[in-house]
Amino acid sequence: MTTVSQTAGQPASRNARTGFFRLLGGWANGIVTYFAHREAVKTLHELDDHALRDIGVERSQIETAVRGLIDPTFGRMM
Repeated sequence: MTTVSQTAGQPASRNARTGFFRLLGGWANGIVTYFAHREAVKTLHELDDHALRDIGVERSQIETAVRGLIDPTFGRMM
């Protein structure tokens, strides 16, 4: 026996504005993330090599670390 939902034939978004606001929200989230990453990179570049070593990051790994692509256990790229 097959059961068919009443909403099976309806579009996923009933309103074009919903898609627009979802797109706008994704865009805004991307912009906020970009500026947060940029600020974190700037802050880490201001630290001396000893402070960076204390947190387990080499100067050449700052960009990668900010984006979360370094395994903190081993200090290498994932």
